[in-house]
Amino acid sequence: MPDDEQTQRDDEPDDDQPDKDWRAEADKWKRLSRENEAKAKANAGAAKRLAEIEESQKSEQQKLADAQKAFEERALKAEREAARLRVGIKKGLTEVQVRRLVGDTDEELEADADELLATFAPPEGEADTDLPRRPRERLRPGARPEAEPEPSVKEIVAAIPRGGF
Repeated sequence: MPDDEQTQRDDEPDDDQPDKDWRAEADKWKRLSRENEAKAKANAGAAKRLAEIEESQKSEQQKLADAQKAFEERALKAEREAARLRVGIKKGLTEVQVRRLVGDTDEELEADADELLATFAPPEGEADTDLPRRPRERLRPGARPEAEPEPSVKEIVAAIPRGGF
């Protein structure tokens, strides 16, 4: 029980303690922060030097093992990309759709491609009547009213002057 009483007494502010100089307190913490930043910068340089020393002390075999690991990762990435492209071409997907395929094997990629196609396919029984079509051109000058009928091809041909040069 005496510990509980001591804890409670520590939590309560002392009435006889004078007000703290908060500016001095802030300056103290700012100074400590700058010291820690300087130490961190010094440690960063030391860490960089340590990494260089470790790299120089690696044996030729370790360097080859690291290079082999990097090449294996590149090869795996290229194989996955090739598999996605292969499935995309087989399923008739666009380049954007191919980038969204997920899976490690051809079967998983094909299942994902089928799901992607099914998601964006039109509902059953509906025709593709809402597809955009090329508009029919009906160009008219702005000063000409809409009420005038368009001349027929025969009228246009008849209006062409025919004469010799």
